[in-house]
Amino acid sequence: MISVITGASAGIGAAAAAELSRRGHHLVLVGRDARRLQSVAEGLPGSGADVLTCDFARLDDVRRLASQLRERYDRFAVLANNAGVMSPRRHITVDGNELMVQVNHLAPFLLTHSLTDRVDRVVTTSSRAGGSGRIDPGDLSRERRRWNGWLQYGDTKQANALFTVALAARGTTATCFHPGVIRTGFAGETWLMRLFLMVPGYAKPPEYGARTLVELAETEKPEPFYAEGKARQAPGRMADPALAERLWEASLRAVNR
Repeated sequence: MISVITGASAGIGAAAAAELSRRGHHLVLVGRDARRLQSVAEGLPGSGADVLTCDFARLDDVRRLASQLRERYDRFAVLANNAGVMSPRRHITVDGNELMVQVNHLAPFLLTHSLTDRVDRVVTTSSRAGGSGRIDPGDLSRERRRWNGWLQYGDTKQANALFTVALAARGTTATCFHPGVIRTGFAGETWLMRLFLMVPGYAKPPEYGARTLVELAETEKPEPFYAEGKARQAPGRMADPALAERLWEASLRAVNR
């Protein structure tokens, strides 16, 4: 049983890898830093893991990763799209996309689209922040709208949920989840995350956020959206099938599929 976890070098990804390894999954750990990935792999309690590096800020890197996965493995039990970023400053990738929309949505979209015929289940780390998103398939990078780091982040997390809706409509077993506010280095440059971390007991350890990923990786027929371990109705536009289809088509164009 082979399962792929992106963003596996730390945080939720590394914690989920440890538990899935205990449960008998052979893991493929994906991230930017080979040294950190190897450290996670060596600490797993099961039969170990394979390590592949990929920078989601470069779509050619994602294409290379997809080719490596197809060459090495015939079938995947789970593809866990867990890699993500939040930046309070606007960055443009070498592909011409705003960084967050590429790393959080377009890269996992491309990877999943490249592997769908070999994957049994897709689990994507989203966020309740997607409920405040106003994703515009015609303006994914917010070039024509006001840009703010949290606004863009909300758009990308909304995109995660809409991608799940579109995958399910095409017959793929797909789900996404909000892990909670997790005590990692994620969004550490923002005042909001610093505030969350100051409130006693509010931010949870990575193992807390990983629990839902692990359970969804082994749930035969999961619901579309979960928040902190429980099936929920996805907020607002996150469940709109018409918007999901528009986003699917825009994403195909953005990654040249």
